[in-house]
Amino acid sequence: MTRINGSILIRRPVEQVFDFVADERNEPVYNPQMRSVEKTTPGPIGIGTLWHVVMASGKRITPFELEVTEYVRPSRLGSITRMSSADIDGALTFVPEASGTLMSWSWDLRPKGMLKLAAPIFASIGRRQEQRNWSSLKTHLEDRREP
Repeated sequence: MTRINGSILIRRPVEQVFDFVADERNEPVYNPQMRSVEKTTPGPIGIGTLWHVVMASGKRITPFELEVTEYVRPSRLGSITRMSSADIDGALTFVPEASGTLMSWSWDLRPKGMLKLAAPIFASIGRRQEQRNWSSLKTHLEDRREP
C-alpha cells in the first residue's frame, strides 16, 4: 500500500469548495483525463452514492466505480475507487481559513496484479496527477465570478 497526501489553499468559502468537489459531475471541468461521470444511485449525494467514471490517458481508457464512504458537509468527503488495476480509498478534508479553504487529500493506493511491482512509479504518477487536478480546481473556482 502507498499513501498520497497533499493540500492546497483555495480562495473560496468552505461550503462552496465542498459542494463543488462532492458532485463528481463537476470533475471533468478541472480534470482533463475524466471523460465521463454518471451518478448511478438515486437521491442526494451522500454516503453510499455511486459514480461510474471513465478516465483516459493517451489511448488508454479506464472505467471504474467510485463510492462515497464519508459525507460530513462541509468538512470531510471520503471515497473508495475500485479499478481493475488498483483500489484507492481515503478522504478529502476541508478546513475554513481566513483567506478561503484549506483542502487536503489522503489516499491509500492498493495496486493489484503486476502493478504491485510498479507501486513506487504508480504512486509518483498519482502524486503529480493529484497536484495537477487540485491546482486546476483552485484556478477554476477562484476564477469564477459567481459566489
